[in-house]
Amino acid sequence: MRALTWHGRRDVRVDTVPDPAIKDPTDVIIKVTTSGLCGSDLHLYEVLGPFLDVGDILGHEPMGIVQESGPEVTAVRVGDRVVIPFNVSCGTCHTCARGLHSQCETTQVREYGSGAALFGYTKLYGQVPGGQAELLRVPFGNTLPIKVPHGPEDDRFVLLSDVLPTAWQAVEYASVPEGGSLVVLGLGPIGDMSCRIALHRGVAQVIGVDLVDERLTRARRRGVQVLNLHEHGKGLADVVRGLTDGRGPDAVIDAVGMEAHGSPGAKLAAQATNLLPSALAAKMMEHVGIDRLHALYLAIDIVRRGGTISLSGVYGGQTDPLPLLTMFDKQIQLRMGQANVHRWAADILPLLTDDDPLGVDTFATHHVPLDDAPAAYEMFQKKQDGAVKVLFKP
Repeated sequence: MRALTWHGRRDVRVDTVPDPAIKDPTDVIIKVTTSGLCGSDLHLYEVLGPFLDVGDILGHEPMGIVQESGPEVTAVRVGDRVVIPFNVSCGTCHTCARGLHSQCETTQVREYGSGAALFGYTKLYGQVPGGQAELLRVPFGNTLPIKVPHGPEDDRFVLLSDVLPTAWQAVEYASVPEGGSLVVLGLGPIGDMSCRIALHRGVAQVIGVDLVDERLTRARRRGVQVLNLHEHGKGLADVVRGLTDGRGPDAVIDAVGMEAHGSPGAKLAAQATNLLPSALAAKMMEHVGIDRLHALYLAIDIVRRGGTISLSGVYGGQTDPLPLLTMFDKQIQLRMGQANVHRWAADILPLLTDDDPLGVDTFATHHVPLDDAPAAYEMFQKKQDGAVKVLFKP
């Protein structure tokens, strides 16, 4: 089959690799019909090379058709249309039973002290072959795949693999009170969808912040009050307070994470890991704070006293400095974590099978053949051509 594989920093290629095969009696093989390009994939493209091997298959946002199933699979059949959550979760362990599928005890990567394994996402999360490929082996065939109806285009359902539950959890964790206000930092796929979900769920005031004109325009069209960070710069927090009764918003979603623009020193530290032997670079990244924390610091500054920060952007440093005195003094509540896809699927599916209140049918900005994936990665990283969400078509 053809699959997108990692070869080095900013070097991904579409190679011919062996087809996956059934290994366990509850495995299924799906023929991938659509697979998303996620902002988290750019972490692999740029800084997480020490935890990858040449030839690793990337991608964690797939959907497709069941092509083959193991002898103990009863929940899906060949020909069924399914979405595959990005966390590899068993659905039956202690944590899964409590809705914490991203912490699945069956697939936790204990070697690195990590939570549940993820498709296509480094040794830190199990080095499981990913879904930017023509075929994908999916374990836990009775509990992991999410069946969706035939009929609508893949765009209607593929975001259920990651974008929709991640954004839904971000809004849920923000706990905006009735009549309250929410600021969303970063209007990439997760931030954009978080704004849409917040408005759909009745949040009275939603403010989106970004640097890219196309993303600001896109959010404004959905009814979001937008602010351009370039325009307001260091005065952004004061501008936000001016829009929220002088206090700041009830909650802030940080949908930026380690891709934030911030400390040049931290940027150089992250890039330096690519110059070290893999073993040394991995140790550095495991034990040293390498994140640019501008977005998180901004969230701490902006949120009102007693407010909540919901952290959905991915950070990777172990010793990142946090202003704990300020956080304690402001009595900030902080919630975070990988999305628990199955926890939110039942809430989201009705919004995908009736009409399209969240605009998922037109959410993707680019539909790209898998063979063109390397160029799409570069375009998405550089925020060119209005790229917000790229979907690959194997």
